[in-house]
Amino acid sequence: MSKLVYHFLFPDGRSESLEAGAAAPQPLAALPAWTELGFRQCANCPLSTSDTKHCPMAVRLMPLVALFEKVRSYDDVTATVETDERAVTKRTSVQKVLRSLMGLLSASSNCPRIEFLKPMAHYHLPFSSREETVYRVVSTYLLAQYFLRQQGKAADAGLDGLKAHYRELQRVNAGMAERLGAIRVEGGDSSVNALVLLDLFAQSLPDSIDTELEELQPAFQELLNVKPG
Repeated sequence: MSKLVYHFLFPDGRSESLEAGAAAPQPLAALPAWTELGFRQCANCPLSTSDTKHCPMAVRLMPLVALFEKVRSYDDVTATVETDERAVTKRTSVQKVLRSLMGLLSASSNCPRIEFLKPMAHYHLPFSSREETVYRVVSTYLLAQYFLRQQGKAADAGLDGLKAHYRELQRVNAGMAERLGAIRVEGGDSSVNALVLLDLFAQSLPDSIDTELEELQPAFQELLNVKPG
């Protein structure tokens, strides 16, 4: 992943930055106890505490939690996301900025349940709307199936696999919310609330994806009307 930095400017003039690109290796001794795999481990986690000491997603989220543990989710913030190609700025609530950032950090972690979203982390779109996210999720999944077929491997002919991935992701988000809730600092709720926003999307997507795609179809109408040849 190339350069990707989130800059935060708060109404009181305070500023913070968080490097969200490739994660630097963390010394095990420096990792807090709440990142240990066995601490509120997700019910559907395929990892074993005998082989893996720390939850990959928790470790990835650690800098974000440390930065915003005392920030309220409804506070205003001006966020600028800087990459090698562009800078995107948005004034919104802390909760909505963290939803974007938490989604990126989660997808770029080594959690096996979220590997299907790694390409989206590589091509991160800050502050994406629900419609944009559905478009990117489905496009990413179908492109992955194309590459699988090119390699002669089994591929999903539809979106059943994507829906199954999101059902597992619902359980991961629930587990992570429980983990973060257990370490929540008095006066700070932003990390948990941002995860709730992510989970609401993950919960609704498997059941609503067909409807969501119908709403995207008008953008393809001219293409669909083109006659073969």
